[in-house]
Amino acid sequence: MTAAVKAVLFDVDGTLVDTNYLHTVAWWEAFAQAGHDIPMAPIHRSIGMGSDKMLDALLPRDRDKSADDDISLAHSALYSVYWSRLRPLPGAARLLRACHDQGLRVVLASSAAPGELEKLRAVLDVGDAIDAATSAGDVEASKPAPDLVQVALKQARADPEETVFVGDSVWDVQACEKAGVPCVGVLTGGSSRDELTEAGAVAVYDSPADLLEQFPDRLTAAR
Repeated sequence: MTAAVKAVLFDVDGTLVDTNYLHTVAWWEAFAQAGHDIPMAPIHRSIGMGSDKMLDALLPRDRDKSADDDISLAHSALYSVYWSRLRPLPGAARLLRACHDQGLRVVLASSAAPGELEKLRAVLDVGDAIDAATSAGDVEASKPAPDLVQVALKQARADPEETVFVGDSVWDVQACEKAGVPCVGVLTGGSSRDELTEAGAVAVYDSPADLLEQFPDRLTAAR
């Protein structure tokens, strides 16, 4: 028998707030400042990974890794310029509210730094619909490791079979698979339907608004 869904975990960047391409530009500039000429396409495909895994994926293995922290700090500084212009994706806030109103536990499971996550929560402006949130500061290993999903599960006080995750990247899907949680994908982060499906997403929607139009049946049927 399929367990009833009790909690929904949400990625934030690219899933609820329109940030992925801003992150891409900020990383591109941070790499350039450090002397690395990295095209934007592979940077974009790496958004959603933890920054440590992104640097390992994109930069030469024989690089001076002592400079990695400076690159990450440069990215954070460059990205912060956009904070005042961040916007929720269509339907994102209403989807969070709908989950809350249905009695589901709502937990944000973000790879963002704690300060960035607070800004993202302010942009969404539905704080009373969010039960808990986890950030990069709460885990040792970043996506696609399952740590972030596992911490969010504890915050949701739900078992994997009672939970659904909503995310926009293959890294979300891979982390969920390792944690035993089904992942519903959205296309708002720039990953394609085929990429998300091939990674293991149980369903894929155009946007939070598209998912909301079919809520709650499609979300709670994802199990």
